[in-house]
Amino acid sequence: MIANCRVVLVRTHYPGNIGSAARAMKNFGLHDLVLVDPIASVVAHEARMLATNGVDILDAARIVATFEEAVADCGVVIATGGEVLGTKRETVIGTPSDLLPAFAEALTTGPCAIVFGPEPHGLSTDEISRCHSLLHLPTDPAYSSLNLSLSVGICLYELHNHVARLSETPMVVRRPIAPYVDLDRAFVHLEDSLTAMQFLYGQNAKLLMHAVRHLIGRAQPTPQEVKMLHGLARQLDYIADRFQKAETLLARGKDL
Repeated sequence: MIANCRVVLVRTHYPGNIGSAARAMKNFGLHDLVLVDPIASVVAHEARMLATNGVDILDAARIVATFEEAVADCGVVIATGGEVLGTKRETVIGTPSDLLPAFAEALTTGPCAIVFGPEPHGLSTDEISRCHSLLHLPTDPAYSSLNLSLSVGICLYELHNHVARLSETPMVVRRPIAPYVDLDRAFVHLEDSLTAMQFLYGQNAKLLMHAVRHLIGRAQPTPQEVKMLHGLARQLDYIADRFQKAETLLARGKDL
């Protein structure tokens, strides 16, 4: 089950961190590593030296250009970050104990991802806002910055423990979770429709849509429920079109 967890490293700068992350994955039974637009190379000597017995994970690692490509088929996507302030970061924020039990259960339905940002500043606010939740590792406020590969190791250790506990309890069949790419398409469709209905407008439109994304995302919709969201969006498009035509006819009548 833990093998369904994908580790996504975004714009990683230092090859040693990629190698050390691969080693941590090997320690805890993971194998699916995806690198988004990496600056460092998986074939660098430092990466392979620090990977130790995880070189096979480096060899199998996939390199993609965008965050969306990395998580397209995932059901649940968790961002990681030390900074939790700001409107777009005030979504579902929690420690490993808060977030990983449900994440471990989601792994029973298919691939899910934990996403780690680049060393200098972590994931962007936009990238965090596109994940289902933000995992925060509490540290001493006097020095809160964690090394990337250390963060990977801590998260995977905690996940390993939660998966182990889950395996000791009676298995509950979970409903399937829609892949990230399908839910994201529904959000784009819904955003266009809500804009046409003027529910989203002005300078707060993006923040409001961000809230809508997380309201729906917390429910972890099934593929069938994602189809229902598209149906809702189509109906909103229909109503918006009727209003627009009615306003056009009214304007023509006034001109006459």
